[in-house]
Amino acid sequence: LKAIVPDPPAQVPLGFSSTMASQGFRHSGVAAGMGKQLIVVSCYTRFDNLAHGPRGTEAKRSLYTYSMDPADGQMVLLAITQDEVMNPAFSRFHPRKNLLYTCTESVAENGQIVTWRVCPETGRLSKLASSDAGGTSTCYLTLDKDCANMLVVNYWDATIGVFGVDPKQGCVEGARSMFDPNGGRKMKARHDKHVNHSQNDHSAQAERQADPHSHAVILDPYFGRIAFVPDLGMDVVRQFRYDPKTGRLTGAGTLRSGPADQKALGPRYIEFHPTLPMCYVINELASEVSVFEFDLHAAQQLLGSRIEDLEQAAPVLRLVQTIRTIPDAFPGKLNTCGRIAVHSAGNFVLVSNRGHDSIAVFRVQHALPRAGMLTMVGNFHTRGATPRHFQFDASGQWLITANQDSDRICVFRFNLANGRLDWTGHEYRVPSPNFVCNVQPHAEEVVELSDERPSDAVAADLATQQVGGGGVLQGGLLRSGATVPLPRINSRL
Repeated sequence: LKAIVPDPPAQVPLGFSSTMASQGFRHSGVAAGMGKQLIVVSCYTRFDNLAHGPRGTEAKRSLYTYSMDPADGQMVLLAITQDEVMNPAFSRFHPRKNLLYTCTESVAENGQIVTWRVCPETGRLSKLASSDAGGTSTCYLTLDKDCANMLVVNYWDATIGVFGVDPKQGCVEGARSMFDPNGGRKMKARHDKHVNHSQNDHSAQAERQADPHSHAVILDPYFGRIAFVPDLGMDVVRQFRYDPKTGRLTGAGTLRSGPADQKALGPRYIEFHPTLPMCYVINELASEVSVFEFDLHAAQQLLGSRIEDLEQAAPVLRLVQTIRTIPDAFPGKLNTCGRIAVHSAGNFVLVSNRGHDSIAVFRVQHALPRAGMLTMVGNFHTRGATPRHFQFDASGQWLITANQDSDRICVFRFNLANGRLDWTGHEYRVPSPNFVCNVQPHAEEVVELSDERPSDAVAADLATQQVGGGGVLQGGLLRSGATVPLPRINSRL
């Protein structure tokens, strides 16, 4: 078979996100705030209904919007929300509309998915709608490639829902389906009496892993039809076949998030590499990153299976490496991991350590046979306590940390050559920050290039083929020789 390689991405206007470019969207018209870099920070407003125990200050307002100067990384506060929304703890910016989605976190009551309109000029967030998330402690939102559905994870009761999205207004509508890993079984843990999920000793781990706890959901970047859900409670990553037309997730087996003989892994998040067929799982309790290869052949078999055979589907991901995120002599029980992110250039993977209070930076190997594997660059202190989240700006040269328990967000310069983080001295007081969202306002009309989107047939042709340099791509795994860019759908945050 002749290798099919997509054309290199065209130059895109300032303010047009790389995620949108990779998804096959283009601008129609120009918006007055395009090119502006906004940073939206969400805060905990109430501590008594959380699974974990923040030690900072309860916020009176839930969302802060800053503008960032890309020349030096300085930020200026533009807006603070007036609408009362409790504990927004995750944000997602729409790839075609100036809409921001947040979800609320509480173990005692169902979460809410809130839709906000973003003003490109002022940074003001205006609440448009709110929808019940169908479960407790809502923690993750993912839009599918056509922005027709939103996949939602509720951490406490582990449910995973698919919700419709209004095609004109962009607001989240009612649930189309809901998957319950508990199978209707009552949870062992009680929402009104439970261990502090910030702790990580053996007794805390045992209680945290007495029940399933889904923590994230992403779609594969090749077909957009395989969903992966890390389950912190069961030490597995769940596979699902996703049907965007019916909005249904069908279970397709599980895989361990780390070595088979290791306990208390606690998978939290999963991220794909932007060009290599690799993904990375952060194991929160073990303070380790697991590196997986994506098997394109197994993915095709899963997508082509009869529904009654899906539970016996082979894993699409294959473990190839685990690597520690904290120094060897630092006690693991004093740390839990927060976010994992793959830099947009594909050369580094970063993880936040809550307890060690650092960002661990890993270099991605590109030479075969270790393509996609990681080597440690170093740990860099976050200038605050409990970095629950961090985020790059659009250029990838500035990194903002959300230091939850010291009420601070801090800005670092990221060295694109060696992966070092250098403290800029820029810090801003934000009460109990828990999430940082990179928002680049764009034109309201973004036209989908449907005729340029890679088809399933194109991906299928790449199952086994010869690539440049004598390498062979077998089932989406790089065995030897050069890498090949596969058609992708970028679903990364």
